[in-house]
Amino acid sequence: MKRAILLSALLLSQFGTSQLLKTSGKKIINDKGENIQLRGLGLGGWMLQEGYMLKTADFAGPQYKIKEKIKELIGENGMNTFYKAYLKNGITKQDIDFLAKAGFNSIRLPMHYNLYTLPIEKEPVKGKNTWIEEGFKMTDDLLQWCAANKIYLILDLHAAPGGQGNDVNISDNDKSKPSLWENEENQKKTIALWKKLAERYKDSPWIGGYDLINEPNINFTGKNPNGTDEMSNAPLWKLQKDITAAIREVDKKHIIFIEGNGWGNNYNGLIPIWDDNMAFSFHKYWNYNDDQTIKAALDLREKHNMPIWLGETGENSNVWFTELIQLLDKHNIGYAFWPMKKIDNIAGIANVKTTPEYEKLLQYWKNGGEKPSKEYATKALMQIADHYKFNNVEIKTDVIDAMFRQVTDDSTKPFKDHQIPGRVFASEYDLGRIGSAYQDQDFVNLWVSDPAKRSEWNSGQQMRNDGVDIYQCNDTITNQYYVGKTEAGEWLQYTLNIPEERNYIFNIRYSSIKDSRIKIVTSAGKVLASVLVNATGGNEIWNMGFVKNIHFTKGENKIRILFENDGLNLNYFELK
Repeated sequence: MKRAILLSALLLSQFGTSQLLKTSGKKIINDKGENIQLRGLGLGGWMLQEGYMLKTADFAGPQYKIKEKIKELIGENGMNTFYKAYLKNGITKQDIDFLAKAGFNSIRLPMHYNLYTLPIEKEPVKGKNTWIEEGFKMTDDLLQWCAANKIYLILDLHAAPGGQGNDVNISDNDKSKPSLWENEENQKKTIALWKKLAERYKDSPWIGGYDLINEPNINFTGKNPNGTDEMSNAPLWKLQKDITAAIREVDKKHIIFIEGNGWGNNYNGLIPIWDDNMAFSFHKYWNYNDDQTIKAALDLREKHNMPIWLGETGENSNVWFTELIQLLDKHNIGYAFWPMKKIDNIAGIANVKTTPEYEKLLQYWKNGGEKPSKEYATKALMQIADHYKFNNVEIKTDVIDAMFRQVTDDSTKPFKDHQIPGRVFASEYDLGRIGSAYQDQDFVNLWVSDPAKRSEWNSGQQMRNDGVDIYQCNDTITNQYYVGKTEAGEWLQYTLNIPEERNYIFNIRYSSIKDSRIKIVTSAGKVLASVLVNATGGNEIWNMGFVKNIHFTKGENKIRILFENDGLNLNYFELK
């Protein structure tokens, strides 16, 4: 209680110079009347785990099943110790400082209710709410880190009591227990939790708003189990209206974000708008980036004269990210990308590196066999928890560049400082848009209704998030990666720092099933050399090719390696 009072006093003192958000017609504005476009990131995987983020989706999708698997190996006490470390390391002040520096101005916090209150089945007194300090303290700390960086924090109830949909992974829904929609006690607990949160944070100018129920997906009367064909959605609108009323008893300042059924996008049967400081949230994944794909949201904004917010999006290529943000900027729509940290992640801001020991646990959970010892499993899991620390994750500079600089800038930047003479790894091509830093035939992940349009855009899934297919290289003399699945007409650009003007020898480490040819050209298209390389007999049977007397001028040189036919794999090149 003392902590809460001190926090409230601190936040109240900021109101004189605050940037408190509210709605104004179709816009979100601050208390100075300035338009605010939320450029945000969702902290998916922290308070609530989904199986695909931990590579357990094949056998344990919802968090409660993941916990069962862990408990099986290391016991309940060991599991609790793992989760304590996992939550401590998952998001820290360093993470938020970094996100602010990268350019984000908001954070969406996906909350699991069980960090704030007990499930109804475990309440000592039926109908009463036991409050758990852990979740509130985590939120307090996160809010302080956000406030210090002048970043808005949007609270998102990602896992509501009982679970809000049939896509069980999203909300940790245990189908053996009554859902949010089947049980009045779960609904009352949801309302009480939101009132408790609003009471605690009502005076914070850096709370950006309350996202009431993430991605409801339920068939109340329709046939589709995820509610995409639902026409009335009456229970959904009633509960969100009741939550709003409870929040407004204690907090009349902050924005309320509401979501439709069918993973947030089905607004059929919407009742008359019940609050004058409210915004619509919609979600967008794997479709085209054009006006038609956001028409329903734009129509909502126009009809109701209310702001719209893309509360969740991501899990795609850098090209898709850049094009989406350009579309959103055109329509003054804020957004929150998903997620920040994930194991073996190329499409997010940060990659959590897996370990051989953790992979062994995954194989046991999936396929059975010899059970790892408790000691082995404990070490493997605690090592993964340690990998979630900011200092241990791999920051994806290509993703950040695509989300910010590339939105308005079509120039290229060096991926790293390539000093010549020296070796340049194929995967370290320039940062920049497709057509500027590289050219690739498959560069976006689309899951649309036309089966011919579903694209598996990147078969390598390593290191970078462009269309360029990068694979793990199984030898020790490289940076562990090679560029493969090349097609005729594709190319990669590299920025080289040349110490003196002269002729250089160009060596290339490659593999190819058939004879292949590449061209070395300048970024302006001038041909410097053409290299014929002979077949090596396999994708990872490597050979060296070379060409003499390529002339470079002193200073910065941008060259492109152009693939003239399909099937050449490039590991590195070097200039001497």
